Amino acid sequence: MTSQALHSVIEAADKAISAEDFDSLMDFYAEDATLVVKPGLAVTGKDAIRKAFVAIAEHFKHELTVRQGPMEVFEGGDTALVVMKTFLDTVDSDGWDLTLVRRASYVFKRSSEGQWLCTVDNSYGTDLLEA
Repeated sequence: MTSQALHSVIEAADKAISAEDFDSLMDFYAEDATLVVKPGLAVTGKDAIRKAFVAIAEHFKHELTVRQGPMEVFEGGDTALVVMKTFLDTVDSDGWDLTLVRRASYVFKRSSEGQWLCTVDNSYGTDLLEA
């Protein structure tokens, strides 16, 4: 059940990113969550994460759609590691459709209310080791 629950949570978060609904997106994060913005840059806390997503939307010229690929969930207690392919559909500088593929890794913690909250959002996964 955890796998399906986390799939639904991530899918809803991806829809919020694609719709640039950053207020709703913050509901998916723990207060002290960390987001890897790009290799060498990570931010912590909902305010910083929200600002980062606004900057990401601007970087992609408001032409970003996020889709899920295959996903594996590993759960231990109230913590889950999610590894998955993430597809970022956008438009390049010449106006051509472009899909970026990331091998993402996420850490989720189940709250006392039973809600899964993202504590570490790393859409780059182990590719950070190559940067």
